[in-house]
Amino acid sequence: MENVVSGIRPTGNLHLGNYFGAVTSFVKMQDDYNCKFFIADWHSLTTHPKPEDIQASTNTILAEYLACGIDPEKSVVYMQSDVPEVLELYMYLNMNTYLGELERVTTFKEKARKQPDNVNAGLLTYPTLMAADILIHRALKVPVGKDQEQNMEMARKCARRFNNIYGVDFFPEPQSFYFAKEAIKIPGLDGSGKMGKSEGNCIYLKDDAKTIQKKVMKAVTDSGPTEPNSEKPEVIKNLFTFLNIVSAPETVQFFEEKWNDCSIRYGDLKKQLAQDIIGYTEPIRERINEYSANKELLRKVAEQGAEKARESARQTLAEVRQIIGFKQY
Repeated sequence: MENVVSGIRPTGNLHLGNYFGAVTSFVKMQDDYNCKFFIADWHSLTTHPKPEDIQASTNTILAEYLACGIDPEKSVVYMQSDVPEVLELYMYLNMNTYLGELERVTTFKEKARKQPDNVNAGLLTYPTLMAADILIHRALKVPVGKDQEQNMEMARKCARRFNNIYGVDFFPEPQSFYFAKEAIKIPGLDGSGKMGKSEGNCIYLKDDAKTIQKKVMKAVTDSGPTEPNSEKPEVIKNLFTFLNIVSAPETVQFFEEKWNDCSIRYGDLKKQLAQDIIGYTEPIRERINEYSANKELLRKVAEQGAEKARESARQTLAEVRQIIGFKQY
């Protein structure tokens, strides 16, 4: 079976955007691919988190992975920092990557703009570390969102350049992988862009009913339609996107009709949407709490995952060192 690799940064709880955009894909892939899913704790160092925050966040994400249906018996689930071989490959890839290429990456420019006092080398070389995460397992497919496509192209460039420099056909060029024709984009509650932690527009899987209701009722809307069957503005399309994901078809149809005849009441729509999101996430939230309380299980899953991931990484790195001309350990 083909190798698949993907990861999520431990910068807080998983939100609905993570769940529908990535984690559901992870779960679907487990039976058909050799899946390796990691928690990218090294990547989080670009924002200088405190040690206790890293430890708490990695355990939180691991518990949420398991609660969402990722099965450590089917997939390799591990912490990025438990596989030091990744860092050696990261160094080799950095030696073959040019400053101008890294400076042109959109995510670097955006992060540099948002944190001008902390434009560190790790932020600049984020794409090569991501490439190392993928290439260390010689993955063919990577489930990612559209916002990571430029970083995926960098990973392919790293693979091609290594092969060209050393005259080998060693690293495959990893491809972005979506179950749908296009990656699912979950909107934020602020009416603009996608759901994201840094934007503060998220509904988290661990949010309780009261929190979800409060967040949904504050979602951005407009003054309402003035002409029958009119085009919905983006902020209203966002609410209907949520409805289509978590609500029954008859509920969606009801509010579509209310929109089309200009009788829609956003307060009613939001109450129904909050209720449906709560119903959808409640079973996941209960499982998250169960896994979070079982520290021994989380430790065992992480250790077993690290052992399997390192076995794969060692094999790749041994061949890389031989290709470059370094002696084996």
